Amino acid sequence: MVLKKKYFDVKLEVLNSSIPLLAYTAESLNGRAIRFDLTKILKGKNCEAKFMVHLKDKELEGEMVSFLIYPSFIRKMIGHNISIIEDSFVAKCKDTNLKIKPFLITRKQVHRSVRTELRNKAKEFLTNTAESLTKSEFFQYSINGTIQKDLSKFLKKIYPLAVSELRVVELVKPKK
Repeated sequence: MVLKKKYFDVKLEVLNSSIPLLAYTAESLNGRAIRFDLTKILKGKNCEAKFMVHLKDKELEGEMVSFLIYPSFIRKMIGHNISIIEDSFVAKCKDTNLKIKPFLITRKQVHRSVRTELRNKAKEFLTNTAESLTKSEFFQYSINGTIQKDLSKFLKKIYPLAVSELRVVELVKPKK
């Protein structure tokens, strides 16, 4: 007997939608990683989300593992006579740990002390925000841009920003 490939619907956790995946059986999709381009959903913001497929109660569900902005989109945002501020840290959510990489661009060049203050305040704001949210809520708010808007308003008191984005948000795998 020859097995034929069929389409199986996978429900994506954060996007509240489902996508069809081609496979022989639903069990063969269990544990598979999916990369999903969010450019059309986010109106031109070149982003990608990564999901892990899990089989639960004979239904396929995609759990969000990471969210990132493409480097080509970041290069387009960079202009002349500006300061770029990047950071990387691990923040604890209610249910897991997330690795967050914020990306900030000021309107003009600023001193190192201002960049350091912006970096520290951004880390403080994002860790406090992550502690009050679950993993899926944090991913949802980062895709919607809610966290980025709140971060920009919070940091405006120090220095006005041209861009405040979360370049990468991903799950931290526990060490064995």
